Amino acid sequence: MSAEKLEGSLQTTYHNAVATVEFGHPASNSFPRQLLDRLTSEINTLSQNKAVSVIVLQSLGTKVFCSGASFDELLAVKNEQQGAHFFSGFAHLLNAMRNCSKIIVARVQGKAVGGGVGIISACDYVFATPESAVKLSELAIGIGPFVIEPAVSRKIGKAAMAEMTLAAHAWKSAAWALENKLFTEIHNAENLDVAVADFAQQLSLYNPEALYEMKKIIWEGTEHWGSLLVERASITGKLVLSDFSRNALEQFKK
Repeated sequence: MSAEKLEGSLQTTYHNAVATVEFGHPASNSFPRQLLDRLTSEINTLSQNKAVSVIVLQSLGTKVFCSGASFDELLAVKNEQQGAHFFSGFAHLLNAMRNCSKIIVARVQGKAVGGGVGIISACDYVFATPESAVKLSELAIGIGPFVIEPAVSRKIGKAAMAEMTLAAHAWKSAAWALENKLFTEIHNAENLDVAVADFAQQLSLYNPEALYEMKKIIWEGTEHWGSLLVERASITGKLVLSDFSRNALEQFKK
């Protein structure tokens, strides 16, 4: 496989005041650390772009929105420092999304697992399809959704987060995600792009300063996440070295 495919893809397009950021990876739109860093950098750049009012975040393909962390990179972790470094990638991305001065709209066209659920939770408005089931599978591989938990709990509540986490092998339907506020709207696949484009375009017509002030209110009370999520990354980085996690990851790859 080429280096480009191993690293994944990231592309931003512009239409009026709407920036659409599309990520992809051949392994079910999973995130190696380098792709996480690229997406984080792009969110930070767009946050400073005065010509942009709204960001649409989407992924390639039709069946999977995001499958979370790269299993290959998880298996490559050899010590706690490497583990903390890898999972801090998700911490930095979620913090970039909550600190971003722009409203972030998610286009979720398929399933999301683990870190993918965390990314959805860090978006401000989420469009999905009936096929967009979600799962927090971390306990099944010997770790836990520690880094993304604050974002998920903020969106769906502690009880629903615990339900997802403890039922680590169970998919939750798009209808469940809508009922528990992870998703904002559900549209059939053939109508999804029009719904996202129309909403983002309408949003971009509003006063950018008002949108920015609204963004700050939406994320009020999360200021401590700057250190919290990085601390959580250290916990996960330690657990991923356990024999349980090593064996589970090998089984998942088969």
